[in-house]
Amino acid sequence: MSPEKSAYALARYSRSADSIVDSLAWVRTHDSSKFLESFYFQYGHASIADLGHIVMCFEGISELAAAEVEDEQLWDGQAKSSRYQDFGKAGFVTPPEFDASQSALFQGAGQKLIDTYRIVNDAAFAVLSERLPRPESMKPDAYQRNIAARAFDVARYLLFWAVPTNVGQVTSIRTLEKQIQRLKASPYAEARSVGDEIAAACAAPPTCKIDPDQPVEPLAPTLAKYCNADAHLMGARSDAAAWAAVNLPAFDGAQPADVDLLKPTDTVADIVATILYSVSDWPFRALYEWARGASQAVRAEVIDAATKSRTKRDDLLREFRGGLYCFDMIMDVGAYRDMHRHRRCQQYRQSYSGRLGYEVPEVATAAGVEPAFRGAMDGALAAMCELPSPASDYLLPFGARSRFLFKMDFAETEYIARVRSGVKGHFSYRKVAWDMKCAMEAMEPELAKLLEATPPWIEDPLKR
Repeated sequence: MSPEKSAYALARYSRSADSIVDSLAWVRTHDSSKFLESFYFQYGHASIADLGHIVMCFEGISELAAAEVEDEQLWDGQAKSSRYQDFGKAGFVTPPEFDASQSALFQGAGQKLIDTYRIVNDAAFAVLSERLPRPESMKPDAYQRNIAARAFDVARYLLFWAVPTNVGQVTSIRTLEKQIQRLKASPYAEARSVGDEIAAACAAPPTCKIDPDQPVEPLAPTLAKYCNADAHLMGARSDAAAWAAVNLPAFDGAQPADVDLLKPTDTVADIVATILYSVSDWPFRALYEWARGASQAVRAEVIDAATKSRTKRDDLLREFRGGLYCFDMIMDVGAYRDMHRHRRCQQYRQSYSGRLGYEVPEVATAAGVEPAFRGAMDGALAAMCELPSPASDYLLPFGARSRFLFKMDFAETEYIARVRSGVKGHFSYRKVAWDMKCAMEAMEPELAKLLEATPPWIEDPLKR
């Protein structure tokens, strides 16, 4: 049964005395689109669309587009792993926004990153094989897989947002609708195109069918008719950026620690700071303190900028959601790519400018390939400065540092610290998870006994 009919059946089941078997039989002979048109789109019974789910896969999209696709809190999916597959063989996506000369500059810097990725991967594999001889209890093929995975962990710093990947997802119709609208409002042309393709796929029969001779209905044809770009999101983004450009200077104060934990007590200041976070280069702590000291009129201006494009059908932006704890973190993009998958928190980011430098993995230095590594990274960041934004973001390497804000409750902090600090994890996000645990221990000593994490200096690279 198609997702729209499933939603119809379960919605009818909740509104009648019939058994589910009778509801299913009734729905099979009636038009689900009329029901959805009336109750979902006209009357606003949004929960109905939570009852139908769609499996959808995205093949050959850039890592940047994949991150945009996955930026939904009510989302389940998996992406191609940089640990178990060689990303140096598939080339990379060139943003359609570039003209011929810009494309040539982009491709030259991107190819240098890919070439150096291969060099660093081979060198890391050799060093790790020497450092970590195979235990007698480990089979040779298992040993090779583990060393290869750790070598890919080192080389992944040279991957960049333009490398292609695959993503599989399972979402409700309701989440898919929001995803399409958000993607169509993206500043990236590729993401907008993906939004268009999702809508087109909803209006068509599924690509993969068990029985090729059995007619199959389109997945969600009614949904496809109503998915326009999220005008409120675009308007709020533009209006907040315009306000910040006039009223908020570039930050020139002291930078906090790479993992800076706050527990806001002023809700309005928290919301104002969060609105301005994504359109500025200020640390969250500085924005929060600024907002606490600002007048009621100034804070109202910021909130108005983020809401004046809102209509009666629009929810408040995620910036209006709060968490007890706010982690303002500087981490490399590769670590963010992994941390981004945690759904039980609110996430925000600043622009991918590359202004915060990049990480150099210790193994690359030990392998004698640090000069080549730095040459490729420096070349990519320099080329970014010559390319138009935001398409220049595609060239940002995974080793580059950027600023991200994660808001969450204590339980999610404990979960991330425990799971992401484990010895089988990537050394980059292991450090982030450990720092989160230490920051929380300092803030909440009474709860510290509940926090478990593995220090990053404890390693077992052969464990998977």
